[in-house]
Amino acid sequence: MTTPATHPPSVDSLARHLAQTSSLPHSLLVDCARRAVAQSPAQATTTAEQFAHELSTALLTDVVNATGVLLHTNLGRAPLAHTTTARPSNIEFNLATGERGSRQTAVSALVSSLIGAEAAIVVNNNAAAVMLVLASLAQGRDVAVSRGESVEIGGGFRIPEVMEQSGARLVDVGTTNRTRLRDYAKAIDNKRNDIALVMKIHPSNFSIEGFTEDTSVQELATLSVPVVADIGSGLLDNTAPWLQGHTPTVPSWLVNEPAAKQALADGASLVTFSGDKLLGGPQCGIIAGRADLVAQCTAHPLMRALRPGSHTMILLQQVLLSYASRTVCTDVPFWRMVATPEPELRARAESIVATAGMGSVVDVDSLVGAGSAPGSTIASIGIALTGDQRATLRAHTTPVIARTIGNTTYLDMRSIAPADDHVVVEALSRLH
Repeated sequence: MTTPATHPPSVDSLARHLAQTSSLPHSLLVDCARRAVAQSPAQATTTAEQFAHELSTALLTDVVNATGVLLHTNLGRAPLAHTTTARPSNIEFNLATGERGSRQTAVSALVSSLIGAEAAIVVNNNAAAVMLVLASLAQGRDVAVSRGESVEIGGGFRIPEVMEQSGARLVDVGTTNRTRLRDYAKAIDNKRNDIALVMKIHPSNFSIEGFTEDTSVQELATLSVPVVADIGSGLLDNTAPWLQGHTPTVPSWLVNEPAAKQALADGASLVTFSGDKLLGGPQCGIIAGRADLVAQCTAHPLMRALRPGSHTMILLQQVLLSYASRTVCTDVPFWRMVATPEPELRARAESIVATAGMGSVVDVDSLVGAGSAPGSTIASIGIALTGDQRATLRAHTTPVIARTIGNTTYLDMRSIAPADDHVVVEALSRLH
C-alpha cells in the first residue's frame, strides 16, 4: 500500500498563516510563501516562516546602542532625531528675491562662521569630499602625500585608489614613520613632478608610535602649493567651547584630535571632514576654506552627483545652529553622551538593575568610535550580565545591541539614551 503524497499548503493560505505573527505587508508575505513552496514543498510552512523572519530582521529599525561605542559605524554613527513637517523646504529657493537659490548658502555661512573659513560646501560623505577636491584641483596633476598617511579606512576606502579615480596622481613622500618638510619640498622641486597640492590626511583608525615624525599643517603651509587637510573626524574646534559648564576641562581624548578651525588658522587652504562623526550631525562631507578653491569644487561636474538632499541639509543646519547657540550638549546626542557625568550613569544603571532584578553595576570604558580619537577611551558605567546574552537582547521588540567579553555581556550606559532605560529593563526581564 502506497502512502499518499503530502501536498504543500496553498500560497494564499500560507501567506494568511504568516500574517498571524508577521507585520510585513501582504504582498511580501505572498512572495515569501511562493518562494517557500517552490523551494521546499514538504517544509513550506517552516521555510516561509524563516523567509519572513529574515526579511523582517533585515529591515531598518530603531535599536538601543548599549555597546559603549558612541559613534558606532554599523549603527549609523552619530544618532539624530529625524523630524519633518511634510512640507516642502526652500532648499533651492531664495525667499528674499523669489528666484532660484543654492542649497549651500545657509550651511556655508554657518560652517564658515564657526571655523573661520571663507566658504564651505556640503557633499554626501567625506570620501566624496576628498574625491571632489582632488578632481577639481588636481586632475591630471600630482598630489604629495606622506607614506604614513596613505591609508585605508573602513569600507575599503583607500587614498591611493580614490586618488586614481579622481584623475590625480599620488606622489609618496617620506617614509611610513617619518616624513619631514624637506620631503615635501623635494617632491615639489622635482621637475618630473607637477605637484598641484599637498594633502595631509588624519589616519583616523590607527596610530603609529615610537620612532616617528610628521610635518604639521603650519609647516606645510610654508610650501608653494595649497595644503588640503583631511581631518576626517569632523571636530570643529579642539578647544570645544560648547563643553564649557558641562565638563571641568577639555577631555583628554580631544587633545591630539585635529580640528577644522585650527587647521585653517595654521594655514590649510582647505579642510575636509565628516558630518556624522565628532560633529554629531547627519552623514555628509564638508569642504571648507579658501573661497576660490571652494568655488572650483562647486563648479565641477561631480558636484551635482555628490550633493546631499534636503533632509541632510536641514539636519546639518540644525546641528550647526546648536553649535552657534552653544546648546550642543543639550541638542546633539553625541555630545550629550560625552558630557554625561559618571554619577548620573551609575544612578541610571542601579535603577535598571533594581527594576529588572538582574545584572550588576560595573565600571567600563566607552569608545568614541568611527575612527575618531583612536586608542582613547572615556570612563563609563555599565551593567554586567552572566553569559552571552547578545542574541536574546537583539531579539527584543526594540533590539538592544550589547557587547560580550569572555562569558560576560556588558551594557554601557553612556551610549544608551536615558529615554531608552525602560527598553533595557524590558529586554533584561526577558532573560529570567
